Amino acid sequence: MSTPELLGTRLRHLLDQLDAGVAAVYTDLGLDGFRPRYTPILRTLAATGPSSIRDLGRAIGVTHSAASQTVAQLAKEDLVTLAPGADARQRIVRLTARAESLMSLLDKEWAATSAAAAELEAELSYPLSRLVDEALESLSRRPMRDRIAGAVDL
Repeated sequence: MSTPELLGTRLRHLLDQLDAGVAAVYTDLGLDGFRPRYTPILRTLAATGPSSIRDLGRAIGVTHSAASQTVAQLAKEDLVTLAPGADARQRIVRLTARAESLMSLLDKEWAATSAAAAELEAELSYPLSRLVDEALESLSRRPMRDRIAGAVDL
């Protein structure tokens, strides 16, 4: 059993294992180099149509910066295009024909991944997704920096 001070290290290891498994499935499907972080953005665009990067970030639960980095990678892979939005700071993201041609396959992968995640959670004593939600909510109320500062005089 690990101790709380190794929490970040253990979570990174868990995320690495989850991402590596999903990435291997993409390779098996002939999508070499396709990253697990792409699918939530592509699926959101397929469901809602063109969207700003900020709205995409909100929709999938990541920061604007994280969404922007992923969108930049998607644009390099010819999976999305970017166009100016209502003001100079906003960019609107759209699926390319290449991305649209992949959506059926990505939807099937998503369903299979969701089933595998449910199977994993059923093996655990407490649902991981619920625990992650609770941890994120707790950290939004009191960030880790505040917790550390409260424990030590820095």
